[in-house]
Amino acid sequence: MSQKLLVTGAAGHLGQRVIAHLIESHRVAPAQIVAATRNPDKLSTLAAAGVTVRRADFDDAASLSAAFAGVDRVLLISTDALDKPGRRLAQHKAAIEAAKKAGVKHVIYTSMPNPESSVVTFASDHLGTERALAASGLGWTVVRNAWYMENLFMALPAVLASGKWFTSSGEGRDPYISREDCARAAAAALASDQATNARYDITGSQAYTRAEIAALVSQVSGKPIDVIQVSDEQLAQGLTAAGMPAFFVPVLVSFDTNTRLGYFDLVSEDVRKLTGQAPQSLRDFLVANKSALK
Repeated sequence: MSQKLLVTGAAGHLGQRVIAHLIESHRVAPAQIVAATRNPDKLSTLAAAGVTVRRADFDDAASLSAAFAGVDRVLLISTDALDKPGRRLAQHKAAIEAAKKAGVKHVIYTSMPNPESSVVTFASDHLGTERALAASGLGWTVVRNAWYMENLFMALPAVLASGKWFTSSGEGRDPYISREDCARAAAAALASDQATNARYDITGSQAYTRAEIAALVSQVSGKPIDVIQVSDEQLAQGLTAAGMPAFFVPVLVSFDTNTRLGYFDLVSEDVRKLTGQAPQSLRDFLVANKSALK
């Protein structure tokens, strides 16, 4: 491959796995990869392996311009700036503008399912970024990642300890997918020579209700779970009482609301289309990560 590929957020879990797949699965030479991060010191191992490491701070436009110089294709991994409304969208727009000025040909962006209709608090960041890409004149690919299976571990240890799982998701379904499968899909999109614009729904092969997830977890852990449906308001009260940071409570509640309304209920074959391999099942993921349930 002669193209120069850049991954933003390269020090994060997703970014690191994307780079690993570029090298291991797609045989991209390390010298053709740029790993961009706010803290280059964290990527000394990649630098030693021949990957170019550059500083890229989404709040510093000059650093973005320098990072994108000489790059052909960019994987723009959405930032985690959820603390201030509008900040993340501004960061993404700055990155798109910097990519355009640097002569980048194609941008791959990690979005979320159905941002057009979603009631998740940060859906507008993703929709706004998709629209900014479409208006930029750059080539683009959007990978709309479903919720990570790994995110379940934020709740499951406490759920298993109490035997109760409080939710306002009702009978809504989520097509959870592993972060590893998202990394494989993103790496495939980045390593591709595809120049036409495209949008992919990156989901697991099955969507589950909360009760169905609880049943799988119980089978794997050997511990019973009682799923208790509550209102959004009751869920917010419970999260607050449990010590969840105030700014994050509405975010978590909106996940359940969105699930209940059916806006996450989407199953796609796009992972297989991009990678040639089906995504890992939720049951297999839970078995492989059984220790994380404790």
